[in-house]
Formats: sequence, structure tokens, C-alpha cells
Amino acid sequence: MAINWHNLTSEEVISKLNSSRSGLSEEEVKNRLHQHGPNELTEKGKRPAIMVFLRQFASPLIYILLAAALIEFFVIRKPIDASVILAVVFIDAVIGFVQESRAERAMEALKRLTVPQAKVLRRGSVIQSPTSHLVPGDIVVLEAGDKIPADARLVEAASLSVDEAILTGESVPVEKFTGAMEGEAAVADMGNMAHMGCAVVKGRGVAVVTATGMNTEIGKISALMQEVKPPPTPLQRNIAKLGRYIGIVVLAIIVVLIVIGVAKEYTFEEMFTFAVAAAVSAIPEGLPVMVTVALALGMRRMARRHALIRKLPAVETMGAVTVICSDKTGTLTESEMTSRQIYLPGRTIEITGAGYRPEGEFLENGQSLDPTKDKNLLLALRISALCNDSTLKADGDKYQLLGDPTEGALLVAAVKAGLDQKTLQKEQPRLAELPFLSEKRYMATLHPDYHQDAKDGKAVVHVKGAVDRVLAMCSKVLENGIPREMTPERMADIENKNLEMASRALRVMALAYSESSPAPEQLSHEHLDGSLTLVGLVGMIDPPRQEAKRAVADCKRAGIRVVMITGDQKATAVAIAQELGLSAGKALTGLELDKISDETLSVEIETISVFARVEPLHKLRIVNTLKSKGYTVAMTGDGVNDGPALRSADIGIAMGIKGTDVAREASDIILTDDNFASIVSAVEEGRVIFGNIRRSVFYLLSTNVGELLTWTLAILAGIPLPIVAVQILWINLVTDGICAIPLGLEPKHSNVLEEPPRRAKAGIVYRGMLARIAFVALFMAIGTFIIFRLRWELPVFGEDAARTMAFSVLVAFQWFNALNARSDQQSILKLGFFGNRLLLGGIGLAILLQVMVIYAPPFQRLFGTVPLNVNDWIVIVLVAGSVLVAEEVRKLVAPRLFDRGK
Repeated sequence: MAINWHNLTSEEVISKLNSSRSGLSEEEVKNRLHQHGPNELTEKGKRPAIMVFLRQFASPLIYILLAAALIEFFVIRKPIDASVILAVVFIDAVIGFVQESRAERAMEALKRLTVPQAKVLRRGSVIQSPTSHLVPGDIVVLEAGDKIPADARLVEAASLSVDEAILTGESVPVEKFTGAMEGEAAVADMGNMAHMGCAVVKGRGVAVVTATGMNTEIGKISALMQEVKPPPTPLQRNIAKLGRYIGIVVLAIIVVLIVIGVAKEYTFEEMFTFAVAAAVSAIPEGLPVMVTVALALGMRRMARRHALIRKLPAVETMGAVTVICSDKTGTLTESEMTSRQIYLPGRTIEITGAGYRPEGEFLENGQSLDPTKDKNLLLALRISALCNDSTLKADGDKYQLLGDPTEGALLVAAVKAGLDQKTLQKEQPRLAELPFLSEKRYMATLHPDYHQDAKDGKAVVHVKGAVDRVLAMCSKVLENGIPREMTPERMADIENKNLEMASRALRVMALAYSESSPAPEQLSHEHLDGSLTLVGLVGMIDPPRQEAKRAVADCKRAGIRVVMITGDQKATAVAIAQELGLSAGKALTGLELDKISDETLSVEIETISVFARVEPLHKLRIVNTLKSKGYTVAMTGDGVNDGPALRSADIGIAMGIKGTDVAREASDIILTDDNFASIVSAVEEGRVIFGNIRRSVFYLLSTNVGELLTWTLAILAGIPLPIVAVQILWINLVTDGICAIPLGLEPKHSNVLEEPPRRAKAGIVYRGMLARIAFVALFMAIGTFIIFRLRWELPVFGEDAARTMAFSVLVAFQWFNALNARSDQQSILKLGFFGNRLLLGGIGLAILLQVMVIYAPPFQRLFGTVPLNVNDWIVIVLVAGSVLVAEEVRKLVAPRLFDRGK
């Protein structure tokens, strides 16, 4: 049974671990190292690269093409045709291999979070030891700048502050203490524990190691990440489904061919020729290349909108997202604490602006206020700047805080009023201080009194800290520049104001001062207790990004639900959610989530918009529950604790600026600006790309069906094949490829964010598209068949001439059908003939290549073509142009004829 170390006193922990304050002996360390293993994160074996490559051939379409190549080579004895087919298969496999082998580096990133050396007490002496040699019971020494080497229970803490953002998502460093805690607690609330990989911000401490390696919190996350397999993306599922359908169709056609062959007494070789032609015709060989290129170019467009794509299918998956589970800190908010309100007894002053940029106004009752002419306000801001260990650094047009975020909020408020910290420090240098201690919960600094000359010996103490703690030390309150006695009524008013500010999720600090003459040489708590005068309260918050508010509104219009998942307090999360305009719903904490069953969560998750104080398993459970309801889930994260959920989500989105290596490695997309609005931009691009993939697939499949129908008509009529396998490969790979890729870059025709997300079961191919493919393919097949038969029956032409005409007319059909494919509803005239110049360039190139195949002797020998005259080309263009005319008429008369299932 797991021990709750945070519930025990430090002495009880040391005793249970059979350790002592002076540490373990070397012999005991060796024994425990053998028992517990090294303090390292272990990793499951990786698949060899050769297996990843061979896995690319595990597809029904690939099996059919390989069989066709073998038949061409060994039975029909056409090595050139066989080589072309094998080249196509190899190129597709290489593309898949490159995509898969980009990736699984999350474990290496986790290992980089561990520290090579740690300071350890052994037999009373502090030594440097490799972190891998740490064992439970070791006593470690922690100092500012250290990364914590293992999970440990604190036994000493002097002003110890730890940044736990990678584990908990907390934006503010946690002040640590040594006392025992009561009851269960989330990792974020374990104030007497230190966890592996977190960083010591300030102070020093001593801790006894309670867990190492895979038993640490980071270790548990590591194990979880190895168990979680990224789900196939909607695009991968769609293409796999399409592949299965095409495979079934090919096998069915081959069976029909055998029946026809037996009935018409075809030779064995002719039947194999038909089977190869069927396989090559039915399979859109250019589809993998087209999809990869369309996604890669979409990836570049997304990068320009601050979304870096790590895994290509994620480009399209973003367009299918129906729920975005977003972290709060830094994604929906600025991740920069900001002073919002200053309460001076009897007055409330609002402060505008957000983040560390020192720009904003002071407003009282909605009216602008000059802080330099308001003595009480100026005193509050002077205390904020002087009783402060942080500094604000300008870096071009950006500002960087060096120090604690809470102090940063106070300092920036002072700078907004025109106060300069360095000038103030020269006017009133710090003479002594009481640093912030978690037990005391306040900070005090001693300065010369700025009302007097320093030589007079008068001094002033500035104090900031927790409201209840500072109030308890105040005997007076400053009202309109005059210190008044702190009566119970005044105390109650201040406490009520504190509660009111806290209810708005503001983090409230109290500001006070005390005058002293002569100046003491040192400060003590006894010197301050009962002598302070309260100046006011400052309320601060990590404010929502303005662009995030607009993006949440865009999500609502696009039919996308936004769920906030954060390690922060419930009240803070709810207040930010309301400011952002998230859908009204319930808020649930991690501890509350633990108490409900999966069945209950599955029902209630529809009404929950905020999850607060959550841990890694909670995030994973939330994502999996949403997925089980049929949602396509995007999950954002920046910490180690987000890794498992990022991998499990349909789309994992990591923060590029403040995100950890672990989060970035586990993700599909990295936001270079850590901005929620960039997610919405990626959704928009994803929807456009999915529509473009549908255009390209329609174009490719209409070619395939047209080819199948053409030679099916020929077989039924008992005439030779109008087109042969090598010509089909030319059409499918070259002609179609040149036009399909520009179709994948078609500019958006409307505001796609105004449309609802597509259903999870809506595939690339839908019923309406199949009907449209059949409609277009009939024109292609009938036109090609008639041209071939008329020429073949005339002795003056011969079979090669007839086949060249059929080959060319089928290619020309693709030129015109590419224009059809730009929209299933809108006329080419409405879209603008020059709306996709790349497509026009592609058609032009396809025409030039076809001319080369017809007239260049090397290509004539390869493709079995003969030269055509001008009259032949006129006939070809007139026949092939019929498919464009037919579609234009259909779009005019019945634009939504083929919308079913879209």
C-alpha cells in the first residue's frame, strides 16, 4: 500500500525509511540500489527501422500492386511495366517510412529533465553523487538553481520556493514548508514534498528521498506515456477505409473478368492482362503522393500562422476537431501576473493593461486618474516597487521579468505610474530586510524615510504579504493620507473587500508601512507586530489573452467546444472561463473527479466546461472519455504532466515558448507563440485542407472509374483494350498527379469557421461524391470507348493509332475534369477561371507532357503511341470538353445534387 508521505512528520518519514538526519552509509546505499534499481527512467525497446519500413507494405492496395508487378514480369513478360509498378510501391513505402521514423523522442526528453549530479548527505558529510545512485532514504540538499533529483519529503525549508509548472501547470512558484499535512492532496497541493525534475527558484532546503526512478511522479508519467498509443488520425482511418474498399472492388472485378474470360474463351495471357489492367486502373497510385504534398504545403501555411506541424496527418485532423481541451496558463492567459485592482480604504482603483508591458491607466469610477498626484496611491506603488526582489528588463519591444511573478505584477503597476525602480532604490536604499518565509507569509524591507534626510536617522519599513497575516500586525489604517486607528469596523470592511476581490479569482496582497526613529540595525517580527499602518490591498491575476477571447468566440461559431483543464485553483479557473466567454457549465476538481465513475463522467462531461486542480491521469481520463463519446479531441499542454494526454488525444498541441521538451516531443503540433488563437487558425487551415483533399480524391477516383468503365466496355464488346497498363500508370501518376496537387492548394471559397465541424463518420468519400464520380466517369468511358472503336474499326488507322487516340482523349478528359473538381457546387465562372493559377499551370504542363509522349520517339516506343494530326486534336478536345459542359449545366440546374452524406 502506498504511503502518503505528506501526512507524516519529517521525523516519521526518516524513521519509516530507516534513515537518519546524517544520511545513509555507502554500504546501505549499495544494498538499496540493488533493491530499488538506479534512479533512472526506463524505456521500452524500440522497433527496428527495417520493421518500420516493411510495415509500410502492409496494405491491401500494395498487395494488389505487387501481385500485378509479378504477373507483368513473370507471366506477361513486360519488365518495363513491372518496374514502373514496383517503383510506385517503393516511393509510397519510403514516404510512409520517413513520416513514421520522425518521431518517438519523448523518453529522451524526459531523461534530459533528470539531473546528472546531486548534493547528498552521507554519514554527515555533503558529497556530490550521480543522481542515478540516489536511493529512498538518502538526504539531499537543495539550493536555488537546482533541479530536484528525486521525489522527496522536505525536512528543512528556508524561504524555499519551487517551480512545479512542468508537473502541475501552476504559473506561480510554490512556497514550501516542512510540517505534516492532513488528508489526501493533489501533487499541486503537497507543499511539503519536492518532485523530480522541478526547479528550485529560491531559498534552500533539505529533503529525504521517498521515491526514485519510475516510482517518482515523473516516472509514473513516463510509464503512462509508453502505454498510451497515439490513435490513428481521421485521415489515416479514411485512407485505410478507402484502400479496403478499392481492394474489394479490384478483387470483385477480377472475378467478373474471369467469368467473362471463360465465357468468351479468352486465352490465359489475355485474362492476366485484363487482371493487371484492372488492378492498375482501380488503384489511384498518385493518392499517397498527392496527400503527402497537400499536407506538406498545408504545413507550411500553418507554420506562417504560428503552428508547427510535427506529424503530417495532423494538418488535416485539425479540421475535424470538435473539442479543444486547453490548458489555462499561458495558452488562454498571458502567463504573466498582472495587477488589476488597488483598494485604498474607501476607494477602489482599477488598473488597465495586461502582462509585463508597463502600459495602462489608473481608473477611479471609470475616470482616468493621475497616480503621481495621489499621495495614498503613490505610497502603495512605492511600497510595491521597493519591497520587491524582482526586476523588469526591456528587450526591444518585449519585457522580461527576472524574479517572482507576484512581485512582477506589483512592480509593473508601479512602473505604469511612472515610478522607476532604480531611482527609488537610490532615493531609499535597502538597509535591512525580512525575506518572505512560508511560515511568516510576508516580506519587509527597511529604508531611509523619504520624507526626511537620511542623516536624521528616521526610517520606514515597507511590508507586503498575505492579507490576514499583515492585517494581524496592523494597528492603524491610512485613510485620505491620515493614519486612523484600526477599529473592528474598519477591519471588517477590509476583510470583506479581501473576500470580494478573492471571489473574482484575484490573488490579493496587503501593503503596509511603519515609521521608525532611530532606524533599527536589524528587522524582526517583534519590531513590526502591532506597529504597522495598512495602506491598501492589491488584487492581481494572470489575465486572459484578448485574442483568446476572440478565438473562443470563433470556436463557438465553428461548432467547437472549448474545455479548460488546469492545475490552478477552481475559483481562478472559473473566473477566467467566464471572462473568456466559455460555455456556461459545471466546474470539477481533480479530487471530485476521482470520486465519480467512468459511467457518470461519460454523462456529466457534456456539461462540464472547467476541470481544475487536475493531475496527469485525470487529463488522460478526460481525453479518453471525450473520445469515447465520438468527439475528435485536441489537447494543449506545456508540462511533463501533459505528455500522456497529448499522446492520447487525436491532436496533441504543445507550447513552443514555455513548453517542456517532453510536451513538444509528445505532440503533433507546436504553437510557436503559445497562443490559443493560433489553434483556431490551425482548425481553419485543417478544414480548408480536408476540402482540398476531397477535391483531389474526387479527381483521382473519377479517372480510375473512367478507366475501369472504358476497358470493361471494351471487354464486353470483344475488342482489344483501348488503353494498356503502362498508359494507365502515366495517366494515374503523371497527368493526374500534376493536376491533383494544385487542387490540394485550392484557395478557400468561404469562411469555413462559419460551418459546423464534419461528423466523425464522414469520410473523404461520401455517397454524393460516389454518384458524382459515376456521372463524370460515364462521360469519360463512353467518349474514350467510342473514339477507340471508331478508329479501330477503320483499317486505315490500325490498333496503335486507335489506342493513341483513346489514350489522348482520356488524358484530355482529365484536363477538363480538373476544372470541374475545384467545386462541387459553384461554376468555374463564379469561382474565377484564374482563381487557382497553379492548377492552370499544372494543366498546361500536363498538355506539354502528353504532346511529348505522342511525338518523342523514345516515349513512343515506351507507351506504344503514334503521331496525331491537327484534326485528331480537334476531335479530342471537343469530346473531352463535354465533361466540363455537362458539369457546368448540372451546377447551374442542381448545385446540391451530389451533397448527400457530405
